[in-house]
Amino acid sequence: MSAIHLQNLVKKFSDFTALKTMDLAIADGEFMALLGPSGCGKSTTMNMIAGMEEPTSGKILFGERDMEGVPMARRGVGFVFQNYAIFSHMSVRQNLAYGPKMRGAPKAEIDRRVGAIAEMLQLTPLLDRKADRLSVNILQRVAIGRSAIMEPAIFLLDEPLSNVDAAFRAVMRTELKQLQRQFRQTMVYVTHDQLEAMTMADRIAVMDHGVLQQVGTPLEVYNNPANVFVARFIGAPGMNLLRGRPAESDRGLVIDLGPLGVTPPLPAEIADAVRGAPGDVLYGFRPEQVTLAEGGRGLSLPVTFVERIGARTIVHLGQGESAVKAVFDNDVGLAIGLTAVVAPAVHSVRVFDAGTGRAIKAGG
Repeated sequence: MSAIHLQNLVKKFSDFTALKTMDLAIADGEFMALLGPSGCGKSTTMNMIAGMEEPTSGKILFGERDMEGVPMARRGVGFVFQNYAIFSHMSVRQNLAYGPKMRGAPKAEIDRRVGAIAEMLQLTPLLDRKADRLSVNILQRVAIGRSAIMEPAIFLLDEPLSNVDAAFRAVMRTELKQLQRQFRQTMVYVTHDQLEAMTMADRIAVMDHGVLQQVGTPLEVYNNPANVFVARFIGAPGMNLLRGRPAESDRGLVIDLGPLGVTPPLPAEIADAVRGAPGDVLYGFRPEQVTLAEGGRGLSLPVTFVERIGARTIVHLGQGESAVKAVFDNDVGLAIGLTAVVAPAVHSVRVFDAGTGRAIKAGG
């Protein structure tokens, strides 16, 4: 019942197509993140799952049940919005108890549920405090608790942490994952924040301009992006992409990057696929997967900026189309004006078709 299948789902608003032929299967009990920039169609997708919007075409199935014409109240979903929606004149206890009370649950059962969810969300000391006296952080926690207490089989969350502070977001990421595991809910989580998606989701559906770009585990979309958009969007910083042309050398297939020189030979499994690619390619590597090279074997670039962020140092190298970033665990002693020679880890390199933006992979 709590598996979700989106089949050929399309949503148009007059002449604007918000969602273009979405096909996505979300397993029973899975935590799926819909990730993408503003306007990519992720909230529209969630609103259709919830029953707040009707699809222009296509189907939404909960298990084997077609949701066409089924109102939101009968879909058995819990929904938490970006802007918390709670009763400010009620206490935390009354807000949490509202749903079970409306469904006629016995008082003892209501008390048990309120106590359990308050304990899980660290709301117990605040149960008798009026909602209008609470901080935004706590109000959003109450909103999550008020939906979670109904124990819906499907739990939908639309950017619930975007209005709270960074420290609270870190705490809530852990609590939401624990909540999902305890109730074994199918959870769909809309966010533009890749850190939220990467740390909580079992799988991520990356979207852009109403198009599903890639679906995979956090490590799959990080290590093997399907296209240039995913490569740049996933990662902080995103993947470095340098334009070049494949060239044969006595060491194997390399990418000629023009003024930057040539890359180390590509791994055999990638080289075979790249040989069949027409025209220019984009040579991609993660900023975290580079080392300072010795003996000149690498990309020689001027240092343009250095960001020291606690235990990490982000070094900006080069400019314009030749700009790349390198991330190191410690302060590497580089400063603006110096030249650094960096070498990407060979087996972490990914290559993309410069024309289509699609990843060039072994086996097509």
